[in-house]
Amino acid sequence: MKFFKYIFWIFYRIWFYILVAIPILVLLPFLLVSISREQWYPYFFKLARLWAKFILVGMGYNYKIERLQTPDTKASYMFVANHTSMTDIMLMLTSVKNPFVFVGKKELAKIPLFGFFYKRTCIMVDRSSSKSRQAVFLRAQRRLRQGLSICIFPEGGVPDESIVLDTFKDGAFRMAINQQIPIVPMTFYDNKKRFSFSFFSGSPGKMRVKVHKFFSTEGLTIDDTRTLNNTVRTLILEDLSKDQKRIN
Repeated sequence: MKFFKYIFWIFYRIWFYILVAIPILVLLPFLLVSISREQWYPYFFKLARLWAKFILVGMGYNYKIERLQTPDTKASYMFVANHTSMTDIMLMLTSVKNPFVFVGKKELAKIPLFGFFYKRTCIMVDRSSSKSRQAVFLRAQRRLRQGLSICIFPEGGVPDESIVLDTFKDGAFRMAINQQIPIVPMTFYDNKKRFSFSFFSGSPGKMRVKVHKFFSTEGLTIDDTRTLNNTVRTLILEDLSKDQKRIN
């Protein structure tokens, strides 16, 4: 029985990467045109949302989105969520209709095919370089001035399997305060179970996300960064803990 489980998990991983590649290859001409000019990014974003939904459905994920507040389509926001899986990218794209730009680690640009578009549409950061972190703020400011939103996973990476929610870095909250845009906290409940970074794991099933009520940054200063960080993290952590207790 264990042998067949391992075989399933191997094919499950291979199938995921096939699903990642198929829509990119099919939509390649349209994707290339949509990234040829910065002002055409919203068109790329619509294609990216189709790509994300295709993968989630193809993997057998029954995703459900609960919204306690809905973003204004004409406003800019800072979207933040817990980070547990590669599927976080797809679930974020599926859950949010406002065109946003990911801020993420530069290592993802090395992934074949996906990395080509990631490098040209996302804001990459080298967390070991203070110069790179400063450049992120400047690029994000320009994108916000264009009417886009920003998405950051504030844990800065996927934590160890045993950690429910890692410490949040300040970057997303400092940026939101600087630009006076609302924070939109989101909880991803099932992504670790569905497709974790542990190779021999995962399965089709439910994939739930909750979009919490927004946190206003109006009138806040940089001195409020840590407090805002802790407040948002506590909200998501308590939500995850309540869900875990309900399941158990």
